[in-house]
Amino acid sequence: MTSVVYKITYPNGKIYVGQDRTNSINYFGSPNDSYIAKDFTKSERQKFTVTREILWESENAPQAEVSRKEMEFILSLKSNDPAIGYNLNPPFKG
Repeated sequence: MTSVVYKITYPNGKIYVGQDRTNSINYFGSPNDSYIAKDFTKSERQKFTVTREILWESENAPQAEVSRKEMEFILSLKSNDPAIGYNLNPPFKG
């Protein structure tokens, strides 16, 4: 089964990096809902578009490698910086 590391981009430009070990077309990760919701007004929440981009994929990578790649992208894209993204781990050190 194909594993992927993906980037979700929200309408405000902030990103979330995650992994999916099934490469489901319908999977958009598990970022913290309340963390994201505070950035959007009620009217902005009525209709919006997100983009999911595959950053890396493998047909046979072990879970540890997929997790390493995910962390690599979180750090390189700085998606754990609250000004840039919604990843809460690793905690942003500023």
